[in-house]
Amino acid sequence: MDVIRSLLIGVIAVLSFMLLTEWVKFKQERAPAALPPSASVQAATPAELPSAPTDSGAADIPVVDAPPTAAAPTPTPGNAITVATDRLQIRIDLAGGDITEVALVDYPALLENPEIPFLLLEDNQRRSYVAQSGLIGEDGIDAAGRASFTAASDSFSLSPSADELIVDLHAIDTGNVDITKRFTFTRGDYLVKVEYLVQNNSAESWQANLFGQIKRDSSGDPSAELSSGMGMVPFLGAATTLPDERFAKYDFEDMADKPLKEKIAGGWIAMIQHYFLSAWIPDAQQTHSYNTRVTANGFNIAGFVSPAFVVSPGQQGRAAAEFYAGPKDQYRLAEISEYLDLSVDYGWLWWIAQPLFWLLIKIYGFVSNWGVAIILLTVLIKAAFFKLSATSYRSMANMRRVQPQLQSIRERYAEDKQKQSQEMMNLYRKEKINPLSGCLPILVQMPVFIALYWVLMESVELRQAPFFGWIQDLSVMDPFFILPLIMGASMWFQQKLAPPPPDPMQAKIMQWMPIVFTFFFLWFPAGLVLYWVTNNLLSIAQQWYITRQIERAGSKA
Repeated sequence: MDVIRSLLIGVIAVLSFMLLTEWVKFKQERAPAALPPSASVQAATPAELPSAPTDSGAADIPVVDAPPTAAAPTPTPGNAITVATDRLQIRIDLAGGDITEVALVDYPALLENPEIPFLLLEDNQRRSYVAQSGLIGEDGIDAAGRASFTAASDSFSLSPSADELIVDLHAIDTGNVDITKRFTFTRGDYLVKVEYLVQNNSAESWQANLFGQIKRDSSGDPSAELSSGMGMVPFLGAATTLPDERFAKYDFEDMADKPLKEKIAGGWIAMIQHYFLSAWIPDAQQTHSYNTRVTANGFNIAGFVSPAFVVSPGQQGRAAAEFYAGPKDQYRLAEISEYLDLSVDYGWLWWIAQPLFWLLIKIYGFVSNWGVAIILLTVLIKAAFFKLSATSYRSMANMRRVQPQLQSIRERYAEDKQKQSQEMMNLYRKEKINPLSGCLPILVQMPVFIALYWVLMESVELRQAPFFGWIQDLSVMDPFFILPLIMGASMWFQQKLAPPPPDPMQAKIMQWMPIVFTFFFLWFPAGLVLYWVTNNLLSIAQQWYITRQIERAGSKA
């Protein structure tokens, strides 16, 4: 039994070290991240654009920092249009028709300023994160530099009576070929359709390749301060789906060291951060060349190039892709493209986390409060493990009951450890106590609780979700530290119900555990602490009830 207790204390010590490591990382991530030295507000250079696919396979990667050609048009600073829907506020640069800013109307940047939306994409001195698309290849208007466009207005908005908004950009200086870049926005959605409509008025065939890419600097995740906890740090980087891997991730170091370069039927490519993502989803009926790369000036690029499309003289042609910029709503993402919903990353315990998330959503549908939903979900999980937990607590209560006899054996055979162990085992057999029964049920439940931890941390639904009273955002720390203090008090009380460790040093370590955990939980999101408090209180109630039953039975005997 002493060995078992020592192992448990070792686990707690490792857990405390992980908490300390994550707290240090949390403090570092809160510091504002600097842009790469050369990253500034600028249009894409030809070096940042992909090349058309060759017959040999995936897209060629251009030589970075190649000087722009003389034919490249010079973009005009501030030459852009704005688009407003019920979900998005978007800025489109007329040099290239790139999306250089996406504000999410339903997701405030800060809870105290709900009128200021969260910026997912932006191109300024703080961060460079844009979505680019164009036509390259034999006759592509972006082959030698970014194309220039005009628009009918400098601002567009979705009418209250309309379900769709179409914004057309017209390419200039394209000779006898008329090219329109069309953006189609839909009410209630974060998915944008991007099309190139080509009217070939020339006497020769016209040919080009559609490309789409996401360009981002290496600045940190703006939601990183919400990601700390128990070694679980949300992913920041690119992701795609491969024929032999449903969800493949590439952080910025991977993109530099082992860039992706592969042809994939259908598919998608995304840039992922905590709670939100942007993704290009090209035509599912075609095979596209996907790639990731890092430019010499520090930009991380993930994109695709579609097969060439040909427009005969006097004919019309089109090429299209979809672009998503919004929350990691796994049910909507699953509708858009296969495996895109896996960007809501629950880790290796996803097979437990997915049902828990489904249940959490269902409970919220009835109570309309995410805090109450967390409490009720914890109650249901506790109920599912009630009998298993009862076995553990019954073992602890029995161990507590025989503590005086165990102490007597230790004192009597202090010089003979072998005899001491033999007499303790005899006592366990006599009292029908299995020392392991107090530990194994807890270990069996750990995967479920870790999976729930991931669900509460990854769910965008909990971002800025209020509970009651002083807790107005379950995704950030308790502003008055009340929940962490309750958690620490509950952990201390739970220790008092368990049999004390026989070793004085072990006892002192256990006494410090509630203090250590309380300190680190001060910075944890309130939703996670609420789950922990609820679980502790339910465990205390169950353990107290079982202990009283056994103590009463022992007194009657």
